[in-house]
Amino acid sequence: MQSFGTLDIDVVRSAFDRAQAELLSHRSPQGYWSGELSSSALSTATACTALAVVQGATDKTSHQAQIQNGLKWLAAHQNADGGWGDTTRSLSNISTTTLCWAAFGADRSAQPKFPQTIERAEQWLTQRAGGIDPGTLARAIIARYGKDRTFSVPILTMCALAGRLGSGSGAWQQVIPLPFELAALPHQLFAALRLPVVSYALPALIAIGQARHHHAPSRNPAARLIRQLTRDRTLRVLTEIQPENGGFLEATPLTSFVTMSLAGSGHAGHLVTGRGVDFLLRSQRPDGSWPIDTNLSTWVSTLAIEAQGATDPARDEQLRGWLLAQQYGTEHPYTHAKPGGWAWTNLSGGVPDADDTAGALLVLRSLGATDAKCQAASVNGVRWLLELQNSDGGIPTFCRGWGALPFDRSSADITAHAIRAWLAWEPDVPTNLRARVIKSTKRALAFLARVQRSDGSWVPLWFGNQHVADDENPTYGTARVLDALAVANAHPSVHSPLTADLCRKASHWFAGTQNADGGWGGSRNVTSSTEETALAVEALAMAARFGGSATQECLHRGVGWLAQKVLDGSWAEATPIGFYFAKLWYYEKLYPLIFTVGALRRVLENRELDKSV
Repeated sequence: MQSFGTLDIDVVRSAFDRAQAELLSHRSPQGYWSGELSSSALSTATACTALAVVQGATDKTSHQAQIQNGLKWLAAHQNADGGWGDTTRSLSNISTTTLCWAAFGADRSAQPKFPQTIERAEQWLTQRAGGIDPGTLARAIIARYGKDRTFSVPILTMCALAGRLGSGSGAWQQVIPLPFELAALPHQLFAALRLPVVSYALPALIAIGQARHHHAPSRNPAARLIRQLTRDRTLRVLTEIQPENGGFLEATPLTSFVTMSLAGSGHAGHLVTGRGVDFLLRSQRPDGSWPIDTNLSTWVSTLAIEAQGATDPARDEQLRGWLLAQQYGTEHPYTHAKPGGWAWTNLSGGVPDADDTAGALLVLRSLGATDAKCQAASVNGVRWLLELQNSDGGIPTFCRGWGALPFDRSSADITAHAIRAWLAWEPDVPTNLRARVIKSTKRALAFLARVQRSDGSWVPLWFGNQHVADDENPTYGTARVLDALAVANAHPSVHSPLTADLCRKASHWFAGTQNADGGWGGSRNVTSSTEETALAVEALAMAARFGGSATQECLHRGVGWLAQKVLDGSWAEATPIGFYFAKLWYYEKLYPLIFTVGALRRVLENRELDKSV
């Protein structure tokens, strides 16, 4: 196994069987996977602060046990350097460390209970941010995020509510005002307004904007009057877009920021605040922590079933029915997305997005014969994706034309996923739609050609690696695009010399970034991980004919690395490669399982079974 030369195919089969059995063991009785997101210091800090601010506004202590358990978890998981990362496997960063420090300030009883924890956090912030005085800290937070206010303003708002920016209205001068009054306008105008937050952060725009206005109204009399007049209207908007379970996007941080902002600005008794508190109380884990989001059930289920293919007709039919039930049949009240898309979860806080819609379409295609209901749902999904395509040919996450902030821009990995979904269903959609699919696919391929880096790689949106410059993960991005290019090159209507050339460049990039041990990390000279190696192996297996002997050799070595990890039991430890909004890290325990099964299955299908790979 250590030679990485010729690998016995029986060893690959054995590794695949073991990996698939482990993946199937996590399937729920209902036929789908829920997964398990990592506990998050950031989420725990924001949830504790929200509950503490509500308590302070109501003069009650009904949530003190939950707050104390959360703070104990934070103290137990402080990094050795005194800071915190988003997960227990993440490097310390200024955002999470600031929020954790603020959480210990929000609960007035924390200082005598956790003096060393607080002192070490202040030392870390002093060293990395330049100081903990309000002005210095605020400048450091704003500099981290630049023009995007999606996360910098919530951090500063939480610091102000926790007393970390001083007292009185002066503390709020460090918090950049958000134009919450714009939420009173028709949603059709949001694209033209170019809001300073991403599309799905509208609840934070409203709640945090109102908190800033409450504590430090604008000196401009016109702005002050407009904001005063639109307070009730925007609160009604917030109420209308809050999911029935109280959790905005099923996300603990976003729900916490909304809850603490309302409670801290005279709305502790508001319906939105109460629902937010209920969501947070239900979401806390037995160890005192909170995850970044409730779950990614639709996302991990579509990844899992595509990775292993059809397994059992009855179970597959069960999953098909479950997945069809997750498709949105009406306009979404939050983003006003048209019917036809899927979200990352089956829970009420989900929002339709391009990546999950593409994943659902691929699974519906892979589960065998389709009936009229499945056919109609898939045609609607294909059309939904087509209508999301941006003018540059790429695909954004949530909304077409909202602006230039990250999740509203086209991205290579999501565009690649859409290409695969379109081409999977192209033969079976109505004739008029088929022509549109081909045209849109060609535009998407042209987009990918324009954004390919000179070294042959692509950078994704939703995944990163904390050991790569700028937290990028070209391994994930290039693998996902290479998957799509391999499919496009096999399609008679869209293949071209250009797509073949893109494949060759990407394959050679993988050959040049493989580690000496045979695996891949997020980029060159980054420690190999199960997830990234599996993604590289699957992509190279799909595009095997474009890389030549050099990539064939690195594919063999990658398969050897992966199979060895499965057989020695070290393959299942998840790596923090996932991003949530504003680059909040997470890891998902199913990712190494899913990606490994997909890679080994692709190798077994694509190679001649002649006792060697």
